[in-house]
Amino acid sequence: MELSSKTPVVVTGGASGLGAAVARALSGAGAKVGIFDLNEDAGTALANELGGTFARVDVSDASSVAQGFATVRAAHGQERVLVNCAGIGPASKTVSKGEPHDAALFAKVIGVNLIGSFNCASQAAAGMVASDPVSGDGERGVIISTASVAAFEGQVGQVAYAASKGGIVGMTLPMARDLSRDGVRVATIAPGLFKTPLLEGLPQEVQDSLGAQVPFPSRLGDPDEYAALARHIVENAMLNGEVIRLDGAIRMAPR
Repeated sequence: MELSSKTPVVVTGGASGLGAAVARALSGAGAKVGIFDLNEDAGTALANELGGTFARVDVSDASSVAQGFATVRAAHGQERVLVNCAGIGPASKTVSKGEPHDAALFAKVIGVNLIGSFNCASQAAAGMVASDPVSGDGERGVIISTASVAAFEGQVGQVAYAASKGGIVGMTLPMARDLSRDGVRVATIAPGLFKTPLLEGLPQEVQDSLGAQVPFPSRLGDPDEYAALARHIVENAMLNGEVIRLDGAIRMAPR
């Protein structure tokens, strides 16, 4: 799909981290960007910087998602690209100090990461399939979600996070098959260790130690590198139904 001023985009979790990098990259390619986030101050500031639109959205709430799409579509029209970056990652073991994992916390992680990605993807897809094609292939839209290498090598304390990201991986191919007849592509990026707000809050020596675990390049990933892959997926029509690891060849140890 060609990115231009006629390509409305929605990025969830777009106020910071990977989402903000994607918003900047796609805006830089000419797209009109809508940002979903709970951080109203940061989201509004970035939307204003990019000439886009911000909507305060709780992705785990389908009604909130619908309201967000209504806000952005009123400003830009039907989105042709959705990039799901909203997510949380609290750490907790299956059993800790004799107590079972907090069921409410587990449900929250699933609700934001997995159900949130589904809510946004399904609602975006409904609008895409009802729209006219934008390419000779009959393409109508592109949906990109964010998994994690934890989907494959979840570490100690990542049972909820790994389950949520594994669900995104499992959702990718059947969603792509569901939407293939209507010209909507679906792909997922599974990043490794990246300079997100969570990792940037750690001491520099800890960041350096984590980066040294990556075979090559031996450093933390830059959000711009994630954004570059997201842009490539949008622009490469043959990328469909695939989960792409973006991790410098790391395979996570148990802890």
